[in-house]
Amino acid sequence: MKDIVVAPELWATSILPEGLIERWFVSDGAIVKAGDPLAQIRIESALHDLTAPAAGRVSIDSKVNSVVEPGRVIGRVTPAEAEPPKSAG
Repeated sequence: MKDIVVAPELWATSILPEGLIERWFVSDGAIVKAGDPLAQIRIESALHDLTAPAAGRVSIDSKVNSVVEPGRVIGRVTPAEAEPPKSAG
């Protein structure tokens, strides 16, 4: 399992200590690949995209318009269950 973290580096040039989740690009339970866009965070007037830290199923912990601080975990990506092999027939 990998946490979806709002990286503290996003506040490098910001005065405000918090941001907002502007939107999720995926729904809760979606299957993603590592690097897929997941969410967009607004810090002051800048938008920042968060990407999937690993492949798997997304579990969203924070909803749109939630306030986020540097380093906050807003969800997780857990490995997707392997699909059973298809039988020939």
